[in-house]
Formats: sequence, structure tokens, C-alpha cells
Amino acid sequence: MNIQLIAFDADDTLWDCQSHFEEVEREYAALLASYGLDAAEVKRELFATECKNMPLLGYGVKAFTISMIENANRLTLGAIGGEGIERILALGRHLLTFDCKPLDGVVPTLEHLAALPGKRLAVFTKGELLDQHSKLQRSGLRKYFDIIEVVNDKTPQAVMELCRKAGVRPDELLMVGNSFKSDIIPAIEIGAYAVHIPAKAMWQYEKTKEYEHERVRKVEEIKELMSF
Repeated sequence: MNIQLIAFDADDTLWDCQSHFEEVEREYAALLASYGLDAAEVKRELFATECKNMPLLGYGVKAFTISMIENANRLTLGAIGGEGIERILALGRHLLTFDCKPLDGVVPTLEHLAALPGKRLAVFTKGELLDQHSKLQRSGLRKYFDIIEVVNDKTPQAVMELCRKAGVRPDELLMVGNSFKSDIIPAIEIGAYAVHIPAKAMWQYEKTKEYEHERVRKVEEIKELMSF
């Protein structure tokens, strides 16, 4: 391995994100329960609405909020009304402002890696540009990274574009992330290396079959990167 660029996923790799979405989903289901709707049905229908909207809206809080409003309006046959929509909007605003405290081990790991000669660090994440930059700034981690790349989706082509912008070959890239589907598979498909750090909570959309690969290493904690 001659790694020149170490790229990190952001949400649920550098800071906790999914638990905030799950809490919002619980509050959303509680709101719709007053209309006689079962929580499991509400969450199931919300996910279906999200998936339907992804080709047009992509990923992120704004897309999620629009899907919550659309889903609530449909399930309540329009009875959700202005007050209910305001409550849903407040849930969405929370997801744009929550505390992005770095996960355990993140800061010492980034400090260690940033000090290594000949290595550059990047954030490579998908979602909304403003929201992802805001979370990075709120986390206090911006200073460790040479490159910030926010993409609509993490495809093999997007990973190749990251390599092109950084001036590295695919086999000089190490991708670090919590999602095997979004972080690991696209990286190894272009010949890069990857480290998989499973998160405690995983968005349903990111779940996929995992497998062993010669260029993938699975670890339990991010601080294990310091011993590579």
C-alpha cells in the first residue's frame, strides 16, 4: 500500500447522525398517532416515500423533511393541516442544527493521521452541500482536512472524480466509512483500499450484504487506524 489520500465519510463515521434521524422519526410517528396511525405503518410508508423521492430530491435533511410532509399529508388525507406541517418543519430544523460532537477516538486519530508525512486527509460525503459543510464546521474537525468533497451520491464515478481532483491513483486512496454499501463498495470497485467501521445505528437504505475483500479491513473503532 502506498496511500497518499485518506478519505473519511462524515455522518456516523466522524459524528453521530442516524440516532438524531431515528429520534425525529419517533416524534413524527407520535404526531401522526393522534390521527389513528400505527407507528410501524408511518415509518414504513415514510421510507417508501423517501425512496420514491430520491431520484428527484437526493439525500439529506431537506429531502427527508419534504418526504415527511408529503407522507403525513397522504396518510391523514390532508387533515395534518398547517399546524401539523409546522411541527414537522420544526423536526427538520432540528436535524440541521444538532450538536455534531465527534465520536470517541475521532480527534486523536485525525491528529495522528494529519501529522503523517506524505498523507492528505479528505472528507468525502453525500448529501446537501450547505448542511454537510455546516456539520463539519460545528464538529470542529474542519482544520484536519485538505479536501472537502460533498456529492449527490457515492458512485464509483464520484470516487474516481475525488481521485482526479486530489491527483492520486485509485490504489493510493484509502476510504474510511461506516456504510459498506456507500463507502466501501464504490471504493473497491475502482481499485482503492477501504476501512469499514460499522456504526451502532444504520439507516435502512444503507443496509446491504457485506463480504470479505483483500483491499478491505473491518475494525471496531476509528482509533485502530493509528496502528496501520
